[in-house]
Amino acid sequence: MITAEQKPIQEIIQYIAPYGRILLVGCNECVTVCAAGGRKEVGLLASALHLNSLKQGKTIDIKEITLERQCDPEYVEELAPYIDGADAVVSMACGCGVQSVAARYKTSPVFPAVNTRFMGASLGQGVWAERCKGCGDCVLGITGGICPVARCSKHLLNGPCGGTSNGQCEIGPETDCAWRLIWERLKELGMEDRYEDLMNAKDWRPGGAAGPGKIIREDLAQ
Repeated sequence: MITAEQKPIQEIIQYIAPYGRILLVGCNECVTVCAAGGRKEVGLLASALHLNSLKQGKTIDIKEITLERQCDPEYVEELAPYIDGADAVVSMACGCGVQSVAARYKTSPVFPAVNTRFMGASLGQGVWAERCKGCGDCVLGITGGICPVARCSKHLLNGPCGGTSNGQCEIGPETDCAWRLIWERLKELGMEDRYEDLMNAKDWRPGGAAGPGKIIREDLAQ
């Protein structure tokens, strides 16, 4: 799941300061799950922006709408009836959604309301932890289902480094050494010998080092 958090309200206020009619767009996917940009957050942000405008003695018109997804052209198209009635769009989706809306409605300024952080997993109510960097060449089958690219502070493919101490990373006692976790997992699986297998230098191109990535499924693409 892509995780995000709402931008500081003052930053959003600065974005929309020149505009009087705002289309505030939420998303029912990842940002809803992490409570950053769903229908509820759209309502809360709209209320905060209205309150600020009253304090400034200004009038602002905010149209609230929440799409199923903002990263999908099919759903982004649902904004078409509302675009002409807005001076600017504020998107509460992740960076992918913001860019999709901006690409479709080229004459409308589109501003982000959240900061996209990482792809993470839920650890509990209100807590998410980074688990994947989208490197494009998954090694989880080798490392027992624990990602060294996302969870090792140095992204080491052959670890641990000399900075691990008592199973913790040198950056702080709250951070587990990824390679200690990998060892414990491989041991549970009876695959300890795999720990000594050296991984080759990683080809980072699929994960973005060769420019923006693209996946095409010939059986689905039209």
